[in-house]
Amino acid sequence: VLKPLQSLFNKMFIRRGQTSVSVIGDMTRATLLVKNEEDLNRVVSRIKEVFPNIHGSSFKGPGKIGVNNFLHQVSEMMKIPDTKIIPYRFKHNSSQNDADSPLLYNLNFFDGIPEYHRVGTTEMFVAFELQIGLEAEV
Repeated sequence: VLKPLQSLFNKMFIRRGQTSVSVIGDMTRATLLVKNEEDLNRVVSRIKEVFPNIHGSSFKGPGKIGVNNFLHQVSEMMKIPDTKIIPYRFKHNSSQNDADSPLLYNLNFFDGIPEYHRVGTTEMFVAFELQIGLEAEV
């Protein structure tokens, strides 16, 4: 599913104070539905085990560290084996903030080197999101 045009317009032009290059982390979104909590916990544990540096940490985007440093950082990140997919953030979905045991997660990633877009004076890199969650929760 592509990000709705209204949401993209809001992100690019409406948010006040956004004057630096950013990452749109969910330009395209897909959902992986899991039937039970045990399987969800196994998926979450495996992602945390294989990519420990992306869970719960703050990803430094181009607006914080500059475009060159950002691209270098991404080029050094671990890829999913035998792919060009570079996961950079894994966290529970904001809808789960009050949950003791989250049932919906977001895995954000780049497909190879981040794709750059410029619209007027707004600059952004495009990333993707896989929502992973309990089927009954989504």
